[in-house]
Amino acid sequence: MNPLQTPDLEALKYPIGKFVMPDKFDASDVEEWVGILQGFPARLAQAVTSLTPTALDFRYRPGGWMVKQVVHHLADSHMNAFIRFKLALTESQPTIKPYDEAKMAELSDSLNSPPEASIMLLTGLHQRWTELLNSLHLEDFNKTYFHPEYQKTFPLSYVLGLYAWHSNHHLAHIRQALSYRNDFLRVKVLLLNNQVLEQNLIV
Repeated sequence: MNPLQTPDLEALKYPIGKFVMPDKFDASDVEEWVGILQGFPARLAQAVTSLTPTALDFRYRPGGWMVKQVVHHLADSHMNAFIRFKLALTESQPTIKPYDEAKMAELSDSLNSPPEASIMLLTGLHQRWTELLNSLHLEDFNKTYFHPEYQKTFPLSYVLGLYAWHSNHHLAHIRQALSYRNDFLRVKVLLLNNQVLEQNLIV
């Protein structure tokens, strides 16, 4: 199905599907997710390092972020996740600080910095994150933090799985943007569930 002819906003927003936490969390999940985080900076670098400035401006869906914004968002997001992890490990159910990721993606550094800057940051960050994760016992992943935006408590097991998914989720966005080479800019509206939608949502 060609999304330019029959666009499906949900499929374009979630090319690998939404994150689903396993019913039972065990050591094999930790090993898999830590492996994804460990290898992610290299996979991201392979995907974007040789791209032209034009390709870095490709969007993964109508109204979505450009490739370069996705790369810098990954650095912003994973820095926050790493700190939240450490807070949960060193404090009793800390309350974390939410942030506006859409507004951050419109700041000058997200629009004008080369992707290599965030790849370098992610490389060092994920090296430290992986070192930390490999030092933990399985019961450590039961520790939690409180997210005031969602008014929910999240265990680190969920957070680990979520950010492994988040890595693959946005890498799929980048590949999607490169596949359609900005053809999404020619789509003025999306027809989804028989409704006309504005393209103003970022995921």
